[in-house]
Amino acid sequence: MNPDTAVSIGEPWMWAAFVGFVLVMLALDLFVFGGRQAHKVSVKEAAAWSMVWVSLALAFNAGLWWHLNGTVGEEIADRKALEFLTGYLIEKSLSVDNVFVFLLIFSSFHVAAEYQRRVLLYGVLGAIVMRAVMILAGAWLVREFHWVLYLFGVFLVITGLRMLVMAEKEPDLEKNPLLRFARRHLRITEDYHGERFTVVKDGVRWFTPLFLVLLLVEASDLVFAVDSIPAIFAITTDPFIVFTSNIFAILGLRALYFLLADVAGRFHLLKYGLAMVLTFIGTKMLIAPWYHVPVAASLAIVAVLIGASVIASLVATRGRPAA
Repeated sequence: MNPDTAVSIGEPWMWAAFVGFVLVMLALDLFVFGGRQAHKVSVKEAAAWSMVWVSLALAFNAGLWWHLNGTVGEEIADRKALEFLTGYLIEKSLSVDNVFVFLLIFSSFHVAAEYQRRVLLYGVLGAIVMRAVMILAGAWLVREFHWVLYLFGVFLVITGLRMLVMAEKEPDLEKNPLLRFARRHLRITEDYHGERFTVVKDGVRWFTPLFLVLLLVEASDLVFAVDSIPAIFAITTDPFIVFTSNIFAILGLRALYFLLADVAGRFHLLKYGLAMVLTFIGTKMLIAPWYHVPVAASLAIVAVLIGASVIASLVATRGRPAA
């Protein structure tokens, strides 16, 4: 690990400004752009929002480079901007795996398309809080115990290899311990009640099946955070870069889901590409004492692995129905 990456460029006002930006965007989503109105998100709407989130991430990176270039010099500005871009690409790529799990959850529970938006909105809120806590905890661990990076590397290699082996297998949701616990200890209604997570019957609070879906979405976000956060620490240990790149990827997750939901079957080989990305990043962390893989090289390798798996998927499914 390059020791220079351990220097954080995040000043208090930068943290405050970014958190404020996230809160404003979430508030706009909730109260202005239809977040409280049940409707089926079209591919056109999802594509537009995906473009917005990607554009905002790139604009943020450009603004970060401009600020650093004028305060700490071009060399640090270039490095931090490249770290952000690489981290964002890794997190964005790994978030695609969330899409496959969300599809499995929604289809298993027969959730109507117009109700999926609200579940994912609350899922994103929960994911932001969980990742903020995990990133700050991870940054503290790395600062106090540098050797923990090698544990991250071993974990990522094992996770990547396991993903390669299990790529074609779908998890059995009925065996999920969280779901079984909830069904055993909560009053669950038989039917959905619109977008509501709870209802009151005869003065007693009941939970709807949509609440169970939300629990599984939050649990899956937690599982993916455990994979993705160590991955970005292979690129940089700067908490500000880790946090901002991760949160930008999460903010665009809901739009990405609706963009890919109807064509996810066309990208079934992407899981192999993601598995190889995790294995490469874990290996990069393990060989750091002997060879430091430049950030630019990491960016290129990740882009090639993801791009190759996407092209291979499209070629393999050419002529087949998208669903």
